[in-house]
Amino acid sequence: MSGTIRTEGGRGRLGSVLSGLVVAVGCVLFLGGFVWGAVLYQPYSVPTDSMTPALAVGSKVLAERIDGDEVRRGDIVIFDDPLWGGSTMVKRVVGVGGDTVACCDKDGRLTIDGKPVVEPYTRPGAPASGQEFSATVPEGKLFLLGDERHNSLDSRTHLEEAGQGSVPRSAVTARVDAVAWPDAALVERPAGFAALPGGVSVPGPVEPLFYAIVGGCVLILGGAAYGPVARLAGRRQGGRAKGRETVDA
Repeated sequence: MSGTIRTEGGRGRLGSVLSGLVVAVGCVLFLGGFVWGAVLYQPYSVPTDSMTPALAVGSKVLAERIDGDEVRRGDIVIFDDPLWGGSTMVKRVVGVGGDTVACCDKDGRLTIDGKPVVEPYTRPGAPASGQEFSATVPEGKLFLLGDERHNSLDSRTHLEEAGQGSVPRSAVTARVDAVAWPDAALVERPAGFAALPGGVSVPGPVEPLFYAIVGGCVLILGGAAYGPVARLAGRRQGGRAKGRETVDA
C-alpha cells in the first residue's frame, strides 16, 4: 500500500512540474505575442466609406508600421500628407514612381503604363473611375485611390497640383494587414498588380501573432486547470479506496 502512495505522489509531482512548464510557455507566447504586436502594429479606425467594401466605415484595422520604401502597388496604406489637409487617411496604392496611371480603357479598367489592372475590390459593373484621367507618378511618390471610386477624395482630386496628385513615400506610416472589428479578416494582396514590376508586398506577421496569442491562452488555461482536475481525481480515487476497505472489513 505504501508503494502505491509513493507512485501516485511521484506522478502528482511530475504532473505539477509539467503543468507549470505548460503555463510558463503559454505566458511567453501570450505576452510575447502582445508585445511584438504592439511594436509592429498600430490600430486605426476607418473614418469614411471611401474604402468599402474592403474596409467599412468605423471598422477597426491593424496596420503594420513600415517604411515608405516597402510599399508596393495594391497595398492599403495609412498616410499623412500636409497637402491633403494634414489628417491621417487610408487609401490604396495603385501607382508608384515612374508609372503612368490612367482611366479608363474601353472596358472601364484602370491601366498602369497602358496595361489594364483587374480590381475585384471596386464596385462590380462600374468603371474604375467616374472621371477620366492620366497622371505620371514622380519618382519617390505614390498614386492613391479609394476603393469606392465614386465617393473618395484621393489623388484624382489633386491632379492639378505638383506631382499630379501623388504623395511622398515618406508620408506613409503603416500598411493595413487585417480587419479586427466588426469582422476579423486578413487583407489580401490583390493579384491584379502581381505581374507588374516589383510585384505585391508580402503579408505581415499578423496571422502568426494571432495564433501565438491564442495558443498561449490555451496553454495557460490548460496548465492552470491541471491542479484542480488532479485534486478532484485524487479525492474520487480516495473515496473509492475507502469504499473498498469498508466492504472488505
